[in-house]
Amino acid sequence: MITLDDALGAYAQAVSPLPAQATPLAQALGRVLAAAPVATTDLPMFTQSAVDGYALRSADLAPARSGSPVTLALIGEVAAGAGELPNIGPGQAARIFTGGRLPPGADAVARQEIVTRDAHRIVLEAALSPGEDTRLRGEELRAGTALAMPGIRLTPGGVAALAMAGIGEVHCHRAPRIALLVTGDEVVPPGGAIAAGQIFDANGPLLHAWFQARGGAVPQVRYVADTLDAVSAALGAALAEADLVITTGGVSVGDKDFLRADATALGVTERFWRVAQKPGMPLYFGQRGDPRGDPRRDPRDGPFILGLPGNPGAVLVGLEVHAARVLALMEGETPPGPHWHHAPLAEDFRGDTRRDLLARMRLAVDADGQARLQPLGRQGSHMLSNLIEANVIVRVPPGEHAAGARLAWVALTG
Repeated sequence: MITLDDALGAYAQAVSPLPAQATPLAQALGRVLAAAPVATTDLPMFTQSAVDGYALRSADLAPARSGSPVTLALIGEVAAGAGELPNIGPGQAARIFTGGRLPPGADAVARQEIVTRDAHRIVLEAALSPGEDTRLRGEELRAGTALAMPGIRLTPGGVAALAMAGIGEVHCHRAPRIALLVTGDEVVPPGGAIAAGQIFDANGPLLHAWFQARGGAVPQVRYVADTLDAVSAALGAALAEADLVITTGGVSVGDKDFLRADATALGVTERFWRVAQKPGMPLYFGQRGDPRGDPRRDPRDGPFILGLPGNPGAVLVGLEVHAARVLALMEGETPPGPHWHHAPLAEDFRGDTRRDLLARMRLAVDADGQARLQPLGRQGSHMLSNLIEANVIVRVPPGEHAAGARLAWVALTG
């Protein structure tokens, strides 16, 4: 048995980012950059108005003050996107709208709230500084500027920033190919008929929903009977097509726990089995082939198997803590998840006597505005009902922990 920290470290030693590929920006949401995207243009692309108002020469307003106004002749209008622009000469101004290109001769914009106008002229009673209420070309960034470092996962805002800089394609690490196997003769899809001794399956819907919440393609969940041949056939097919195979059930010491033996027979090297955590102790991680023995071999040669215990509470922990780590490493995220934060306990809480307890809790803001971790009941690995309230997994070291003790937490996906 290894510690949770050793397990997370083992993933980092074994898993490298998948190769990069050119990706259209419209398909890059949630992907991780493999190369720094470079702006193709200055931002803003041209000097423009920051407000709706009037483009003018600031020097014309030098004598303007309350009781001694300056009058300027209106000679045209500049809308956002306009190509042809009026030339602003002494004593002239043009109507301009937010984002409109500042016309030649103008060096400032008077916002409409400070202007009195009629059909052909405007009147101002205050001077303006050069550049007032304008956005200068390149004030945000210049063409050729790197916009993000490799290892950044693209968010909707990131996609928008790249698009504004004229970038239509980025280089991202390839999305991992995932195979999902749920073992167990006793599980039945929810909503169907059920016989004595059977249970409704939660693991398949949990796997599907978790990957759906992560974004990108959602792998198909395949159900496998609890026989040596069935597990071997399903595992062999999954290893042939996937970068990462995630299984539920079959990794403990029962008479029908065949995964480890089948994996070994299929050429998979066991990296570790059993982690000092609760729930989810009999967790398995393996890799087909052993790149440790050959320095010339790329560790991306994989594929990898992450075998999770069958209880749905353990599957959830396995996904949020372990699968999230492996996927982040494959996707090239820097630093790789899961991303731990800290917050104080809202009340006393008892951990396990020997292992890290990965407890489901609710992170909520109390009456004093302090975010605190609220423990929830029903923490058994076979129980899921508290997930309706839970929004974090909290790492609780062994022993007693008083209210106010700061513990590490990771947000539940979705």
